[in-house]
Amino acid sequence: MSGAERVTRVEGTGVPVRGDDIDTDQIIPARFLKVITFDGIGEFAFFDQRYTEDDEEKDHPFNEERFRDASILVVNSNFGCGSSREHAPQALMRWGIDCVVGESFAEIFAGNCLALGIPTLTADAESIDALQDFVDANPDATITVDVADERVSYGETTVEASVDDTQHSALVEGKWDTTALMAANDDRIAATAASLPYLDG
Repeated sequence: MSGAERVTRVEGTGVPVRGDDIDTDQIIPARFLKVITFDGIGEFAFFDQRYTEDDEEKDHPFNEERFRDASILVVNSNFGCGSSREHAPQALMRWGIDCVVGESFAEIFAGNCLALGIPTLTADAESIDALQDFVDANPDATITVDVADERVSYGETTVEASVDDTQHSALVEGKWDTTALMAANDDRIAATAASLPYLDG
């Protein structure tokens, strides 16, 4: 039943993006949804929050060189709300994000992250604020996200974090990538298909 990588732990530096109700149109504007593949879409993450209409840089963490190699995004509440576009987590992943920690997430956004093997962990507002402040002051510091044991550690601090039960099981057991699971079990799929009376040959 194997096929997908088990995601039990993520380590990396962080990038804080503050604000509640950051929707998918902010994460990846609609005009960038016309791409045929997701290749290169990462450069457009938070594009309208990062640039003016004249392509001048705004003040945004994704524009700061000190956060350029960050792989853990730290957000606030209801992150990823709005549309169901899978382009949002695709853009974040292709920018370099491997994990998102926040107060809460829109359900469909979290599901789309899971399909890419990106954990979305939640913690209380006070813990998230403290983590964002730490990351802002220590952009080169390593953050350790223990998906299996549901903890986030940084500096001398460890906080409890929650992972949705379905997501936890899928990530830790390596069952999040349905395509990989099907490829790893093609014999069983073929046998099941052959046993179906309504399939000819």
